Amino acid sequence: MNPKLTIKVLLWLIAAVSLFHLTILIKIIPYEITWGGKLKNDAEMYLFESISILINLFLTYVLLIKGEYVSKLIPTKVVNIILWIFLFIFGLNTLGNIFAETLFEKSLSLLTLVFTFLLWNVLKKNKKNKVNKTLTI
Repeated sequence: MNPKLTIKVLLWLIAAVSLFHLTILIKIIPYEITWGGKLKNDAEMYLFESISILINLFLTYVLLIKGEYVSKLIPTKVVNIILWIFLFIFGLNTLGNIFAETLFEKSLSLLTLVFTFLLWNVLKKNKKNKVNKTLTI
């Protein structure tokens, strides 16, 4: 899969995940089935869900830069470091979801595994492009 297509798929997935977080925030989906069942009240839910939405927006922005859909306000090297950090986080999150208590959260391990694979694909393609550019110079 080429990097541009991979980034587009990631952006659509992030939009879906953000919509999910929004439905929790406006109480369509109960927050008790998320966050490992550890949220104790609405205030915690509002905080955690708001942070999740902000992180997803940040990842969206970084992917838009990587895909060259917006101008670079962050250097390419920093963009790649941020994407490696997200890759690591999604990898850990996949493991955490596998061992989650609820079936719903266990099923999310598939989604986080897809995110991990797609981010790896974007970063791996980036390395191949660098090698190919150096070989042609």
